[in-house]
Order: sequence, then C-alpha cells, then structure tokens
Amino acid sequence: MAQEMTFGESLVSALEEVMEQDRRVVLIGGGLVSSGPGQARFARLRQKYSSRFKSPPIAELGFCGIAAGAAMAGLRPLVDIGTATFSYEAIPQIVNEAAIAYSNSGGQTNVPVTYFMRYGIRGGGGVQHSGSPQPWYWNTPGLQVAMPSSPADANGLLRTALLRSQNPTIFFAHERLLDERGPVPDGAHEIPFGQAAVKHEGRDVTIIATGVQVPRALAAAEALAKEGISAEVVDPRTLEPLDKNTLLASIKKTGRVVVTDESHDNCSVAAGLAAIIADEAFGSLRAPIKSVTIPHVPVPFAVSLEDYVTPTAERIVEAARSLVR
Repeated sequence: MAQEMTFGESLVSALEEVMEQDRRVVLIGGGLVSSGPGQARFARLRQKYSSRFKSPPIAELGFCGIAAGAAMAGLRPLVDIGTATFSYEAIPQIVNEAAIAYSNSGGQTNVPVTYFMRYGIRGGGGVQHSGSPQPWYWNTPGLQVAMPSSPADANGLLRTALLRSQNPTIFFAHERLLDERGPVPDGAHEIPFGQAAVKHEGRDVTIIATGVQVPRALAAAEALAKEGISAEVVDPRTLEPLDKNTLLASIKKTGRVVVTDESHDNCSVAAGLAAIIADEAFGSLRAPIKSVTIPHVPVPFAVSLEDYVTPTAERIVEAARSLVR
C-alpha cells in the first residue's frame, strides 16, 4: 500500500518514524520544510521530541561542526542548513572535518551526520538563494550525496541516511519539488544508496537526470514520444555512491545519451557523468554526448532571465532530438 503525500511531507514522515525507531537521531537547525502540509506535521513532531531538536543561531560553521562532533560521539544528527548556498559558510567543518575523519583516523571514527539542504533555481531567489553545489560535494571524497526526485525516493533515501549510513551525507532537496505530490510506500521504506532507478523505459536515447531534472526529463520523454522518439529516463538517485552499471547498461542499449543536472555547466554533475560515459561506454555511443545544464553565469534575480538559464524540459527535448534526427 502507499499514501499520497508531498515531497516535504515525505521527509517529515521519514524523520518522524526514524526518531521513533532510533533515539540517537537528533535534528539541528531550521524547519526542514518551509511551507505546505509538511510544516504542520513537523511542528507536532518538534513538540513531541523537543529535547532532540536544537535551534542554534544562524552560524552554519558552528552548528555544522557541532553536528560532526555529535556524530563522532555516537549520535546521528540531521542538520537542516536551509538554502544550499549557506553551506558555503560551513565548508571547513563539512569538507575538512566530517568528510575526512574516517580516513584520518584509520577507520576508527565514523561520522553518521546528514546535512540537509535545499538547492536550485526557485523563482526570484537571486544568486544567493539559487545555488547548486552538488558538483562541489560530489568531488569531495568521504561524503555521500543523495538527490531524490520524488516523494517516495526522498522518504526512502532519508531513512537510509539516518538509520544505515556511517558516513556524512549531503542530502539535496530542490525547492521546486517540496510541494510535488506522489505515492510513498507504507512501512519501513528504505532505498539503498548506490541504486539508480529507470523511471521511464525507452530504446532510442537515454536521458540521465538528477533531482529536479527527473520530472523535466519525464516531461521531455512524453514530448519526444509524440515525435516517434523513445527515450529512457534514468535517475541515479545518489551521486556517491554512483550506480554506474545501470547508467551504462541503458546507454549500451540506446547508443545515445543526454545528461542533465541543474548546476552550472563548467565542472557540473553532467560533465562528470559525461566523462564516465566517455571513458567506460565510448564504444556503445552512436552520437556525441549532450548535456543540459545552467549556463556559466550567476543565476539572475529577474524571473524572465531566470527562466532563460533554467535547464527546461524543452531544452532536453532539443538535445535528444538532435541526437536521433
């Protein structure tokens, strides 16, 4: 059985059930969801487990460091950083402490902390609130990176991060996805890290999409189908660990690939995935690899200009069409 809920509600549902299951799970930071039905449920949860909710001052460097230390001491903190760009203030603690503690201690120190952050172009957020730092964190050894695209995936991946992971996890939720609705399985729904999902089967072209780009890729697949082009949509769900086998199997089937991620094109997630494909599946390609990303410019505040730089479904359609026709 499954319940229909928003992306934001699915996060709160996972947190509530995990906190009931494991007393080591604590929350440090803001409200996890900023609006919608999930907000009321979160308020009730906060009241129920008040001693396990900590609201620090707006000092990301400090409270991200506190969380890393708490994880080393045996707790399993969930840190709500809020907007992803605010995590830049905490880079020394996330990258230079939490990420390297395991290797620096010779495997004696685990750091099971989850850093939750809302990323991406949100509609008038300006450059300070529209960052997509997933390439940064993917490029940091020692960090796991989760990028769910649906309520079910958000619920299952957050459960895995809070209950099973022994490593620091960066958990990205796109601002535009928080109010999107979808079915979430009942019960202990956990999705293992490193397990991609084929969201739509096809035979002519593969579209590898992350986070918010997955629903855009699915819309593109529908549009392409009307033109007689069959597109397969693959969602990695986690960048680290990465399920290369599923991605490469799809490309070997279709021979063509579009990679799309809402990050800037220079050294983007799409660029990293394209490099892996070129290295490990070059012989299967029948056309060049295409990427659909944000141009290498600051995200504008004006909504009209913001729309211009957004990697839309229409841009994915154009890229896929150019490979097939």
